[in-house]
Amino acid sequence: MLNGFLKKFLGKSDSKDVAKKRLKFALIYDKLEVSDETLENLHRDIVEVISRYFEIDHDAFKLDIHRSDDLSALVVNTPILSAKHR
Repeated sequence: MLNGFLKKFLGKSDSKDVAKKRLKFALIYDKLEVSDETLENLHRDIVEVISRYFEIDHDAFKLDIHRSDDLSALVVNTPILSAKHR
């Protein structure tokens, strides 16, 4: 249990978990009929908009779709390094 917590906290996972997560997202994207190109464009656009207001860690930016039985949620997660002052 502690090992699983540390892996999650430290961002480490084994290849089985990574493959399972990728398959899960692929199935969700297919069900939503969202192409890889659309997701890449959405990722780029969101990074562009957020970057107008904040300095962000582009390498740590994550865009996920979470799906339940009756709804899907777009989840954006990125570390904000600092706010841009205009």
